[in-house]
Amino acid sequence: GAIAVTDLPRTLRVPADGRFGPGGNPGSRTRQVAVGQDAVGSPDRIPSLAALFPHVHFESFGEFWPDSLSADFDIAIVSVDAASLPQMNWTEERLKARSRGTQIIVVLRNANVETSRRLARCGAADVLPAPASEPALALSIERLLGREREVASPTSRSGQIAAILKAGGGVGATSLATQITAMLSRRGGEAHPVCLADLDLQFGEAALYMNVCNAFSVTDCLAAGSALEESPFAAALATKHSSGARLLAAPQLLDSMDVLSPELVSKLLHGLKKTFALTILDLPPVWTAWSNRALQLSDRICVVTQLSVPHVHLVRRQLAMLSTQQLDDRPVVLVCNAVNSDQQSTISIKAAERAIGRPFDLVIPEDNRVMCSAINRGMEISAVKRGTKLERAIVMMADFIASDVFANPLSVIRG
Repeated sequence: GAIAVTDLPRTLRVPADGRFGPGGNPGSRTRQVAVGQDAVGSPDRIPSLAALFPHVHFESFGEFWPDSLSADFDIAIVSVDAASLPQMNWTEERLKARSRGTQIIVVLRNANVETSRRLARCGAADVLPAPASEPALALSIERLLGREREVASPTSRSGQIAAILKAGGGVGATSLATQITAMLSRRGGEAHPVCLADLDLQFGEAALYMNVCNAFSVTDCLAAGSALEESPFAAALATKHSSGARLLAAPQLLDSMDVLSPELVSKLLHGLKKTFALTILDLPPVWTAWSNRALQLSDRICVVTQLSVPHVHLVRRQLAMLSTQQLDDRPVVLVCNAVNSDQQSTISIKAAERAIGRPFDLVIPEDNRVMCSAINRGMEISAVKRGTKLERAIVMMADFIASDVFANPLSVIRG
């Protein structure tokens, strides 16, 4: 379940000309990555990195960033010293003048926030502090190649994806996800179908919270393999919640986190987008290569936390990771869930916001009686008790998640 993708098969051919990559089909366009030896640490790390991407061609250009780099390269990985003003100035000029087709990953020595932002503003696709680990490099390459595929296939996008990311376990994110899915599904009806995909593979409980028995699960749909993108999800997810919402459930038994891969997640989400106007992802709190890919494909992200010192630290780490992976370029809403007066007597909302470095976008009050009753009965909270502060707060969160999917927000419809 770790971010590292070093479990991928290491099968590659190392030609005599120093180029690293698969044999491939000469008639097909092979993705190409140029790598500076100084950027990855030593020459022997290049074939190790290349082995993680059997269908990508890697080539070393030596220790220094050459004056001219072929536009055929999709990605170039270069090394820069932030402490050297001449190097920084030269790099900024090169980034501004680079080929539009080549994305540049800068491995930055003596990095700080200011120099990293300067390079990003000049056009660096990613900036990694040196020394860059193999998993960090692999994750960056995977993200950039995935971004390129998205641009190349705009017609594959139809419905929207909203991701809910937990800042630690037990923050109540699944309760919010199930309630929001039900609210929006009742709003959208058959014209705008809504699905909740429970990708918390080991501890997902959305099926229980929605009382959807024998729900089609993530592991069930993996049998489709390469045809996953074309799976008939409308038929497969035939069992509906009383609101009309569809559910792709987590596995019933504990499964390995690596049962999914970035490629499978891409196909899964593309298939769901073809079927549903909105798919809500309930993600695990841990970062993996595939959950990172899911976030890349999301149109907006909700980070859910609670009001405590440990959760403040966890949410700071999650927000920092989103920024590191350049995922904060899309709408990100920060939600503090299940807040009560006892918690605020220990740590105030303002103190938590100062520690995090940004305000909460939504503060959802605690109402255990109503929420637990809804969960235990698999119902919407409005069916338990209408007009509560909890319901009004969740409606606001649902409006953010739905954004421009529906013509009118729920808060307007409900008055």
